[in-house]
Amino acid sequence: MVRYVYDFAEGGRDLADLLGGKGANLAEMTRLGLPVPPGFTVTTEACRVFLATGTEPDGLAGEISGRLVALEQVAGRRLGQPDDPLLLSVRSGARFSMPGMMETILDIGLGDDSVIGLAKVSGNERFAWDSYRRLVQMFGTTVMGVDGSLFENAMADLKRRRGAKNDPGLNAVDLTWLVGAYKDLIRRETGEDFPQSPDEQLRRAVLAVFESWNGERARLYRRREHISEDLGTAVNVQTMVFGNLGADSGSGVAFTRDPATGRPGLYGDYLANAQGEDVVAGIRNTVPLTALADLDPVSYEQLCSYLGTLETLYRDLCDIEFTIERGRLWMLQTRVGKRTAEAAFAIAAELADEHLITADESLARVSGDGLARLMFPRFDTSAVGEALAHGLPASPGAAVGAAVFDSAEAVRRATTGEKVVLVRQETTPDDLPGMIAAQAVLTSRGGKTSHAAVVARGMGTVCVCGAEELSVELGARRFTVGGTVVEEGTVVSVDGSEGAVYLGAAPLVDSVVMRYFETGERQDGLVEAVAGAMERADCVRRLEVRANADTPEDAARARRFGAQGVGLCRTEHMFLGERRKLVEAMILARDETEREAALSALLPLQRQDFIGILEAMDGLPVTIRLIDPPLHEFLPDRTELAVRIATAEAQGSVPGPHDAELLDAVDRMHEENPMLGLRGVRLGLVVPGLVAMQVRAIAEAVVERTRAGGSPEAEIMVPLVGAVEELRIEREEVERVLAEVSKESGVPVHCPVGTMIELPRAALTAGRIAEEAEFFSFGTNDLTQTTWGFSRDDVEAAFFSAYLDKGIFATSPFETLDRDGVGRLVRMAVAEGRAARPGLKIGVCGEHGGDPDSVHFFHTAGLDYVSCSPFRVPVARLEAGRAALPETGASDST
Repeated sequence: MVRYVYDFAEGGRDLADLLGGKGANLAEMTRLGLPVPPGFTVTTEACRVFLATGTEPDGLAGEISGRLVALEQVAGRRLGQPDDPLLLSVRSGARFSMPGMMETILDIGLGDDSVIGLAKVSGNERFAWDSYRRLVQMFGTTVMGVDGSLFENAMADLKRRRGAKNDPGLNAVDLTWLVGAYKDLIRRETGEDFPQSPDEQLRRAVLAVFESWNGERARLYRRREHISEDLGTAVNVQTMVFGNLGADSGSGVAFTRDPATGRPGLYGDYLANAQGEDVVAGIRNTVPLTALADLDPVSYEQLCSYLGTLETLYRDLCDIEFTIERGRLWMLQTRVGKRTAEAAFAIAAELADEHLITADESLARVSGDGLARLMFPRFDTSAVGEALAHGLPASPGAAVGAAVFDSAEAVRRATTGEKVVLVRQETTPDDLPGMIAAQAVLTSRGGKTSHAAVVARGMGTVCVCGAEELSVELGARRFTVGGTVVEEGTVVSVDGSEGAVYLGAAPLVDSVVMRYFETGERQDGLVEAVAGAMERADCVRRLEVRANADTPEDAARARRFGAQGVGLCRTEHMFLGERRKLVEAMILARDETEREAALSALLPLQRQDFIGILEAMDGLPVTIRLIDPPLHEFLPDRTELAVRIATAEAQGSVPGPHDAELLDAVDRMHEENPMLGLRGVRLGLVVPGLVAMQVRAIAEAVVERTRAGGSPEAEIMVPLVGAVEELRIEREEVERVLAEVSKESGVPVHCPVGTMIELPRAALTAGRIAEEAEFFSFGTNDLTQTTWGFSRDDVEAAFFSAYLDKGIFATSPFETLDRDGVGRLVRMAVAEGRAARPGLKIGVCGEHGGDPDSVHFFHTAGLDYVSCSPFRVPVARLEAGRAALPETGASDST
């Protein structure tokens, strides 16, 4: 028979899955001999049965009854006993801490008769009626479903009539009246009376805590924290102790270290003559915990001793709740404490220095997400007012600048030294110069993987996307939010970490961690802690970390950040700006001679780009992807062209010399779904000379770097391959050009030729493709799109929020790799590719290469490297190290 109830004396912290975190820790403190009020835990398994069936598990009532009898025997009084009642608290306690997300009911056992007995035995009538008031309010709200604001309004009205500033200003008579008002309110709202039976109170309270697992705030919290929906919560039933019995009583919260900074020393708050919920609710001002040394020196010394014991045992920051009842200290709860990213790194380093944890455990206790938060500048939140608008936090950080509404204006102002924020409805490749010039990008449309978001993250530029409150009027060069009009040149502040936009210049706080990665400067304790974690990660990780870099500057920055090469160099980004005219000329070429002329003009420009990147990454691999996007992306917008031609004709003037040809080309090359159209390897197969020009530029760059004494390691990657025949034909072309350049220069040029695996068919036929590919690189952005059947630029705004709300996604599959679907294709491709070509080098170059959870998957899937934007390289390095660790009990703390 399944057992559902455990006494505190029976468990320990190793039973957290069964007893929940709170129950397991109460059992551990009991085992240590700390003063814990007696009680028992109803298991998470009982909760899961209840949630699945809608009824309490068979035998649960009997087990609770048996434990209650034992508890009554220890206490020497019965639950709800009229002359001296035993009272209980009923609290939730899931496996992972979910503070405040589920329900608590205190003072179970009080009723109209036992409240009189409690007043007599305590000698404090006000205390007794205040306890009864708390029970009726909590029970009415949590168990009976009464709107909590009705109780709060009744309390506020009474305090107003009595002239009381806070709850302690009400006397016993006031509270007696309030209990009656609360019970009347329950009867009016529910049609039933507040239950007087202590057993009924206990039973219904336990089930209400079970039900709170599926409450809206609990579900929202689990989604945010990526906690599984099927764990359920335990319920802890514990003897009540009271901090509201007078000046010699009180309640508090204590931390063994500062959870904001990680600094050692006692930290917390204390409130005399109060219960624990009063401390949390903030209804009265607390005093620093150190003040307890003067108020109650004995309890303070005991508390300090217990805190030391718990931190030594848990080997981590501990969060403790306690109550002092008439001079006697009781420990009500302990858990590994939540902390900021700064504190996480500081505490992990200090505990390792104190030899409480190993270097590997120290690494396991920090995270890439935390590191990312430390790398970006932030606004001083104490100095900013209400946000003007909110959108999606697409690329973290904080930036201030003048609002501008097109790329050219962004570049013009930036050239003069002015800081700007590029505001668009959405961005396109044409906006890249402006995005580079801008401090931040703000769009009214798009999701976290829109063009603006992906490019901004790659550049480390602050970005907020999908700020739907913004009405962007490009023609008028302004945007409006409600009644606020923001003209071009108005200074705005963009918080890419929170997705908020502010009017005016909000003050920034610099990141010392970013300065460390840029310069190697170690100027304070936090940087030392981060540096130590990075060194350990680099020591233990198996995965290499490369960077996605399209310019020599990006490559150099990535190398400073610890990149071990370039995993993705996108050659199409080199065709933008002034070079766009040459691409237009190639597209409009009427014969082979004109096409060759355009390609010949592009060749030296591409070669120089590759020379710079190979020099920045000298001695390290640089994977260069041949052109991927459809050519029409390099042509002007159709509407813009049509308007230009129509305007010229209406004015009786002659349109631009090539406008008509460009419009014809745009119409000719139009595709209904360009993502699945003429792009990638298909371009190389049908556009004469394009691949040959790019490969020659790569090969000649290798020759020049070799002659300069360098060690260039260029790799050539063919995109969007779906069939081995495509790769075979393109590879023959690549090898022909490499051989030509080798012969012409007298310098041997060998560039491995591989492919991106970004189509399901490529993953499913990876064994055959590996016969022609010398390496694989997973393009997980497109692989996710084509596996799910999603259009990345459309679906996030259209329905992702609904999918997240309904639990279809735990997180966007474009942010964290879908292990079950896309991940299965990755594993299949790895296995079949290496079966066909042992030792096949395999990496990933999609956005997922810098996502912490995805990095762990790529480690277990057997990839050789991940590649991500330069600014995510430190995050990927850290997570690659954490992924290589054995299970070390990393704390769930940040």
